[in-house]
Amino acid sequence: MAKKANIALGVTGSIAAYKAADIVSRLAKAGHDVHVIMTRAATKLVGPLTFATLSRNPVTTDLFDEAQDWKPQHVSLADQADLLVVAPASADIIAKLALGLADDALSSIALACQAPLLVAPAMNGKMWLHPATRQNVATLQSRGVQFIGPEEGMLACGYEGIGRLWDVDGIVAEIERLLKQKKRKK
Repeated sequence: MAKKANIALGVTGSIAAYKAADIVSRLAKAGHDVHVIMTRAATKLVGPLTFATLSRNPVTTDLFDEAQDWKPQHVSLADQADLLVVAPASADIIAKLALGLADDALSSIALACQAPLLVAPAMNGKMWLHPATRQNVATLQSRGVQFIGPEEGMLACGYEGIGRLWDVDGIVAEIERLLKQKKRKK
């Protein structure tokens, strides 16, 4: 089967990181070439082997992971991506993206990537509603970054409220919509 699109999927240190495995599985089954980039915190929640097995691609966990060729990996992954998705996106990565920080593999790839960016936040509701997070989201939206979620409901921290990762079906549908939209623009 010919690959449909090249998707870079960032996974961060939200407890919802386990749901990213379902996203990767569905995208790979749909024929997309998925390359997962995990933050150090994400690796504490889900092992890279899970994502490597589901995507059938190596997983990037460090800015200095050995490259397949001469080009630095954060540049080659950024160049190849048709779409960059961060799901789940923690408050930390949203802040890094808004400030243009590049101190790990995911933030470096995001800064180098010219493809559209879809962010699916997942965090404690107080973190989501904090003025700093709200300002970071507004900054990113003003640059054309698209957000999906978060949802309201029971949070892993025991609170009820906003902060849950958007439904996996909805995230995958939005990814497909953005890829079709990009294809039409070409």
